[in-house]
Formats: sequence, C-alpha cells, structure tokens
Amino acid sequence: MTRDEAYALLTEYNKEPFHLEHAETVEKTMMYFADKLGYGDDRDFWGIVGLLHDLDFEMYPEEHCIKEQEIMRERGVDEKIIHATASHGYGITVDIKPEHEMEKVLYAVDELTGLIGAVVKMRPSHSVQDLELKSVKKKFKAKNFAAGCSREVIQRGADMLGISLDELIQDTIDALKSFQD
Repeated sequence: MTRDEAYALLTEYNKEPFHLEHAETVEKTMMYFADKLGYGDDRDFWGIVGLLHDLDFEMYPEEHCIKEQEIMRERGVDEKIIHATASHGYGITVDIKPEHEMEKVLYAVDELTGLIGAVVKMRPSHSVQDLELKSVKKKFKAKNFAAGCSREVIQRGADMLGISLDELIQDTIDALKSFQD
C-alpha cells in the first residue's frame, strides 16, 4: 500500500481536521521511531500504520479497532497493517496484543502524542520546539488535564518497549520537534 492509497482510504472515513491531523502526527512520529530504532528500511510501512491506526474512529467510535479490520480486509490491505493498526486497541476494544516493536511504539505514542499536543496548546509559544520533558511530566500527573489521554496506556506502552516513561516522553517530544513548529 502506498502512502497516497492509505491517505485516500483515511479520508474516505475521516473528514474532521482534528482526526486527519492526529493521523498525520502519528504517521510522522512512527517514521521517526522507525529511523531511531533501526527500522529505517521499513519507515514507510511504519508511517502507513500510523496514518491508518484510527481509520474507523470518526465514523465508528463504538467499534474502534474492530470495524477498521473489516474495512481494510474488504480493500485487500495487507494483514500486517491490519494487525498493527488493530493492536493499538489492545486491552481496550480488542485482544490483539502488540507483538512487533512497531506495534508497541504505536500503542505508546498514539495517546502520548495527544497528551503532548494538549500541553503544547497551553504553552505561551504554542510550539513544541521549546517544550521540555518536565512540562509534559507535570501535565501527565494532572489527571484532569487532557483526561481523554490514558496515562495507563502510555505507561503500559513504555513498559512493553522496555523503556522508562521519561525516555518515551522525551523520544516522542524529539519526534514531534522533527516535523512540527
């Protein structure tokens, strides 16, 4: 599947600018991690997984990570993409466990990019470029802040990857700095 094909599929099921921006943010974050973790040859694949991970969320929020599997299978999408995108709902809506390191990264950064995005919007600069780990950690601990971003999922993702929460947050900030203002 090419990036153009993935984006066409995404925009068939998603129209809200917020959802499209989130998809592209996760796409680029996944590509950053592919390079960082030594999977540069699979960078585009990681990006497509990031782009499509919430394919069904806008139209089928009650069937998130379930309906997207059906949609992708009907379109003949590679089972590796289907498994990877669905696995980010592990323990929430599906029992498809993240197995590959890429799937674990997706599981962790999906929620974390949302939390960091909320932190950035509250900053005077509205920029990730001057964002520090301590600012995100402070908001991470504030349960009422960006309450829709599950801290448990983020922590579980760091645990799956075998890294500290601080390392995951810093790496994700660095990823966002690589492509956002």
